[in-house]
Amino acid sequence: MNLHEFQAKALFRSVGIPVPPAELITRIGDVREAWPRLESGSALVKAQVHSGGRGKAGGVVHVTGPAEAEAAVARLLGTRLVTGQSGPEGLPVDQVLMEPAAAIAREFYFAMLVDRAQASVVMVVSAEGGMDIETLARERPEAVVTMQIHPVTGVMPFHGRRVAQVLGLTAEPARAVAKLVRDAYRLFQSSDAQLLEINPLVLTADDQLLALDGKLVIDDSAAYRQREIFGLRDARQRNEAEERAQEHDLNYIRLDGNIGCMVNGAGLAMATMDLIQHHGGQPANFLDVGGGTTVERVTEAFKLILSDTAVRAVLVNIFGGIVRCDLIAEGIIAAIREVHIEVPVIVRLEGTNAEAGRAALAASGLDIVAAADLDRAARAAVEAAA
Repeated sequence: MNLHEFQAKALFRSVGIPVPPAELITRIGDVREAWPRLESGSALVKAQVHSGGRGKAGGVVHVTGPAEAEAAVARLLGTRLVTGQSGPEGLPVDQVLMEPAAAIAREFYFAMLVDRAQASVVMVVSAEGGMDIETLARERPEAVVTMQIHPVTGVMPFHGRRVAQVLGLTAEPARAVAKLVRDAYRLFQSSDAQLLEINPLVLTADDQLLALDGKLVIDDSAAYRQREIFGLRDARQRNEAEERAQEHDLNYIRLDGNIGCMVNGAGLAMATMDLIQHHGGQPANFLDVGGGTTVERVTEAFKLILSDTAVRAVLVNIFGGIVRCDLIAEGIIAAIREVHIEVPVIVRLEGTNAEAGRAALAASGLDIVAAADLDRAARAAVEAAA
């Protein structure tokens, strides 16, 4: 789950990570009242959306007085901000954050994330912050330094010293960044985070560290023990279909292709999408209906797939291990009849009672293509979509 910048910074503040004072604005009329509390002659008005690249998209505006602030807020509130990460439909701007402009001497990049390959938390640090870290890592990899944090020992004193060295900090700023490393790791662990990012982390003209931006991504699997944090979820920042999928315990992510996919099992779903691309097609979604597939879940899955008007064919790929393929076939038939699907449907069933499942599909009288194997199913789906 993603958090807004203002929500992430509130959690930063709770563990001692330094952040600038800020005012959350939800109405234009709030600006005049909030401006004096910033105690600054200039400020940044920042759209609160779950996307990076806000500055390039006009979502971060520098203002020098309450009148300019009101104008910036008026331009942002109630609109949809289109960034390089949001997709062409953009994300709704329901609130903005107003912060005093900092006197920046230097900008850094700091992040912690879960590295599954190393089974540990990894810090990513660069002395060049405030820019796209992916581009920096690709073009100048030597400028990005990674450090592993062992899960048994946690953060050790050498981690702080190493970060200070990479950032070129000495004396008080070096001690401050060592404390920030400890505080960030404490928050990372206690919140079940997958990513904690500060970009930029800045050194001000008076040698103070500040987290000028903040991003936190929390592991969805931790919802049961992070109820307070998950209560901050902003459903309007999520794709409507993905939000509906979560309500029905479906794993759905919309993509840019035209072949809808319904598969049981994440690994099988990835293999299915790979085969579609191998045969020259493009998947329209990732959709894992899970092992305990039911008629209701299959029906809702079809509705999600067809909510994407770009879909020209649907490929259903089910391996009947936990569930029987004949029951899955009954679910597919019932779902197709209820949803009134008007695009070709290709079904590949394998596993328990697969023959009975394929026979049920053939006897249904519906326009369903039953494929004998996954490769043929993928090829048929690509041809149908074309």
